[in-house]
Amino acid sequence: MEFSGAMEAIKADRLSDIRKLYQQNVVPTYTRFDLALDHGEGSYVWDVAVKRYLDLGGGIAVCSLGHAHPEISDALLEQSRKLLHVSNLYFTKPQAELAQALVRLIGPGRCFFCNSGAEANEGLYKLARKFGHDEGRYEIITADGSFHGRTLAGIAATGQEKVKKGFEPMVAGFRQVPFNDLEAMRAAITPQTAAILIEAIQGESGITPATADYLLGLRKLCDEKNLLLLLDEVQAGHFRTGRFQSWQRILENVPGAAEFSPDAVSMAKSLGGGFPIGAFWVREKYADVLSAGTHATTFGGTPLGCAVALKILEVIERDQLSDRARQQGDFIKAELQRLMRKFPSVLKEVRGAGLMIGLEFRSDAPGFRGAEKVPALQVVDRLHALGILTVPAATAVVRILPALNLSQAEAVEGLHAIEAVVAELAA
Repeated sequence: MEFSGAMEAIKADRLSDIRKLYQQNVVPTYTRFDLALDHGEGSYVWDVAVKRYLDLGGGIAVCSLGHAHPEISDALLEQSRKLLHVSNLYFTKPQAELAQALVRLIGPGRCFFCNSGAEANEGLYKLARKFGHDEGRYEIITADGSFHGRTLAGIAATGQEKVKKGFEPMVAGFRQVPFNDLEAMRAAITPQTAAILIEAIQGESGITPATADYLLGLRKLCDEKNLLLLLDEVQAGHFRTGRFQSWQRILENVPGAAEFSPDAVSMAKSLGGGFPIGAFWVREKYADVLSAGTHATTFGGTPLGCAVALKILEVIERDQLSDRARQQGDFIKAELQRLMRKFPSVLKEVRGAGLMIGLEFRSDAPGFRGAEKVPALQVVDRLHALGILTVPAATAVVRILPALNLSQAEAVEGLHAIEAVVAELAA
C-alpha cells in the first residue's frame, strides 16, 4: 500500500513538473486539459502517469493512421537518410509524386505545398486576390460558423466572433453570411467579390455539413458571376468521411453532381498523419494564376514531409481505410442515434459522415446544472476520467475524429464510455 501511494505521488509530480515548465516557458495561448501525454501506439496514448486513453480525437483529425505507426516511422527514417530539406529552388521526386497523387484524387489541376491548414488557406486568399486584381475584385465571402485558421487573414475569414476579439481592425475583404443559405450568399455578392470560401463540413463549430443543393448552387452561382469557388477541406478531407474530400461524400449519387468541381481546395491535418504538411490544389483552368514570384515558402513540400504523406496514401489505399472509415462511422452514428433515442433529455443530435462525427448535447440536461464549464468541456472531462479522448466544439458538441484504422472493438470501447457519461448526465 505504501509503495502504491509512493508511485502515485511520483506520477503526480511528473505532471506537476511538466505543468510548471509550461507556465514558466510557454506562451499561454491554450487552455489545456490537465493531462501530459507521453507516448502512443495505434489508437491509444499513455500519459506520464501511465494511464491509457483511447484516442477518439486523433490530434483534431490529424492522426490518420493513429500513433507511432511503424510504416510512417520507416518512411521518416528512410527519407531522412537521403534528404531532410532542400529549398524549392530545386526539383525533388517526393514532391512531384505527392502532387500527382493528389491531382489524381481530386481532378485535373496542380498543387502548392506548405506546412499547415492556415497556410493553405492563405494561399487560397492570395489566389482569389490575384484572380480578381485586374478588375478591382478582392472580396471573399465566407460563412457564419466557419473556421479558417488563426492568421490575421484567417480570423477575418472565420465566421466566429470569439476568434476576432482583440485583433481589430480585421483584414479587409472578408464578409460572412449564414451557412447553407444560397440566397444569402447571392445577396452578399458585390462588384468587388472575387471568391466564395466554405467548408463542406464545418468542423470547429460542431460538425455541420453543407447540403448537396447548397454545394451545387454555389458552383452555379460562381459560374454565373465569374467567381472562384474555394473549399476548406483541412479538417474534413483526406478520407475522413469515406471519400477523399468531404464534398465528394456529400455529392455521392446526387443527380447533376458528377461534373462538380471546386476551383481550389485547401488541405492539411491528416495529409501528414502528424507530420506538419499542408497543401492547396488549384483547378487546371486557374493553375497559373499564381505564377513564379507570387507565392513561396521555405519549408513547404520538403522531401521528408512528402515522403510521409505518400506513405500514408499508400497505406490508406492498400488497407482500404476509406471503406473502413465509412463502415465504422456508420456503426458509431447508429449507436449514438440509439443513445439519443434512449436519453432524449441529454442528447440533441448526431451529425457528420464517416469518422467525422459531432454529438450535440442538450445544455439544459440535468447533469450540467450548476457547473461553470460549458457542457462540451464537462463531457470531455468525464470521458477523460474513463480513459477516452475526444474534442469539444462550440458549447455543447463533442467531436469524434479518430484514426481511420480504428477497430470495431475500439469503437465499441469508446461507445460504452460515452453511454456511461450520458447515463450519468441523465440521472
